[in-house]
Amino acid sequence: MLAVFKREFLSYFKTPSGYVFMAMFLAVNGGVFSVLTLQQQDGSLSSYFMSMTFALVVLIPILTMKSFSEERKTKTEQLLLTSPTTLGGIVFGKFLAAFSLFAATYIVGCINFTALYKFAAEDKPNGGQIVGCSVALLLIGAAFIAIGIFVSALTENQLIASLGTMGIMVLFLALGMLNQYIPFEWLKTVLSWVSIYSRFSNFTYGVFDFAAVLYYASISFVFLFLTVRVYERRRWA
Repeated sequence: MLAVFKREFLSYFKTPSGYVFMAMFLAVNGGVFSVLTLQQQDGSLSSYFMSMTFALVVLIPILTMKSFSEERKTKTEQLLLTSPTTLGGIVFGKFLAAFSLFAATYIVGCINFTALYKFAAEDKPNGGQIVGCSVALLLIGAAFIAIGIFVSALTENQLIASLGTMGIMVLFLALGMLNQYIPFEWLKTVLSWVSIYSRFSNFTYGVFDFAAVLYYASISFVFLFLTVRVYERRRWA
């Protein structure tokens, strides 16, 4: 697994994808932070974190679209399948590489919070809210990365992998927003339960929701497991 992680992580810096992701993430992060916090009188962080969850829909596919698609296109997939590393190790190594770059880039972007503490005249931001929302955002990113890796394993076309990942992520985010158009109370409850957006809202109020943390981790596990299953079938096909 370590060899796969190292190979995949370094590949982000041998091709433009890693630099494009970091540049776009920091640009979007800085712009959203400036507009929704520094230029607002109350300096509220809720809108900023909510907006960043939607920004991930566009940003995360940059990291994941080539994970397995490129292996199939360049015919190096068989080298992976015949390597001594287990399929689980291969999938998790690729996931960990993408997540490490994402997390490192987000941590660099957290320098924005120092500006808010420095220039906010009143109502300094709540440190607990920042930590809770940051943990939740990282977990949402991990879930989206797992989704992207799964979709990438299904096709050798990186554009299709990117669009497919975006579609699934939008669905997960939009489920909670559909509640207002649904007359059935039981269905509203179900949609809220599976909605990433609805679960994240608790964190923006300063509430650390352990159930939501478990939910995000479960999404990551499920999609990584499905990716392993895809390659198990392909290995013996």
